Amino acid sequence: MKKAAGQVQRGRGRPRCFDQAAALERAMLLFWDRGYEATSLDELSAAMGISPSSLYANFGGKEQLFRAAVDRYLARGGGHMDRILAEEPTARGAVRRLLETAADEFTRPDHPSGCMIALAGTQCSPGARPLQDLMRGHREAWHASLQARIRRAIEEGELASDTDAAALATFYVTVMLGMSVQARDGASPESLRAAVEAAMRAWPGPGAPRAP
Repeated sequence: MKKAAGQVQRGRGRPRCFDQAAALERAMLLFWDRGYEATSLDELSAAMGISPSSLYANFGGKEQLFRAAVDRYLARGGGHMDRILAEEPTARGAVRRLLETAADEFTRPDHPSGCMIALAGTQCSPGARPLQDLMRGHREAWHASLQARIRRAIEEGELASDTDAAALATFYVTVMLGMSVQARDGASPESLRAAVEAAMRAWPGPGAPRAP
């Protein structure tokens, strides 16, 4: 049948618009829930609603997708430590708020329990060692940020001059990461907040008042 003049021939249907951000969000949730190694490409493709070839075309492969998912996790709130450390006027207040926030975030029902940075890359085969190093690097950065805030508290007289900033930072980062494991095991926000109260009782006493 001959087309009428000026008539545009339509295709069989418009292709669906691929929402890369939404697909990455679904991949992030899957990695967060199952970890890097336990998540297969087929599972990722199904969750993201794309074929494996499209996954490679858009994200470069499983490892690159995982790195993008980690960045998304940190951007959506998983990296709240620096903000809390900057906003709170005291190191003690910052640590309390950090742990209380973790107790709430790790147990929210609308996403996987625990912390993706703590859980998603701890057990990896030798071939995935770079991703294990990536996650360890983020945890080490948390430790460094907290240690720097504690050192500032020592300089300002909030803590005694002989306070071991590295050890104190290690203690509270260990508490936070342990809370992540407890949340994954089903701990309630109330039980984690009780653990926060116990941890804060270990906060050392104040230093000497600063000279006016």
